[in-house]
Amino acid sequence: MSGAGPASPSRSGSALPPGDRKREALGAGSPIQPIIKDVGEIYSRLLDHRPVIQGEIRYFVKEFEEKRGLRELRVLENLKSTIFETNEHVLPKCEQAMHDSLNEAFKRLQAANNMIHRLQEREREERKLQADKLMAREEKRIAHWEEFMKEQQNKQAEVDEEHRKAMERLKEQYSEMEKELTKYVSF
Repeated sequence: MSGAGPASPSRSGSALPPGDRKREALGAGSPIQPIIKDVGEIYSRLLDHRPVIQGEIRYFVKEFEEKRGLRELRVLENLKSTIFETNEHVLPKCEQAMHDSLNEAFKRLQAANNMIHRLQEREREERKLQADKLMAREEKRIAHWEEFMKEQQNKQAEVDEEHRKAMERLKEQYSEMEKELTKYVSF
């Protein structure tokens, strides 16, 4: 990974373009060869950061996989054991407790429902009894009213009869008085 620059001596002459072959031929036996090599090394050290970056990447991956990977693995193992324990122990206990509580609540609701039905039945019977009493009172009132009206009609008839008799008596009395008066007027 050392010199990947344009003047790298590791390239063969046949793979280079025609202009680079001339440079390669010039530098093949000349004193420029060590300079080119030094320039290539300087280039790779200063400008080519691939080896350093690759080392850092390897270090980061290694640290991540070893440290974090084990931590994640432990977390996942803990989660797995917690879920297993929950499924095996806690969930059945919760289901049983919920079932017992729901049965108790259901029994209480049924008892409350039965009590409400009994109360409604009592109320219905009470309303029916009150309605029957009201009807009986109404019938009694109507009967009393009819009796009262008959009594009033009878009293009216009696008063009318007394009035008629009184009128007849008065007519007779006045007619007698007139007769007597006519006797006295003739004098």
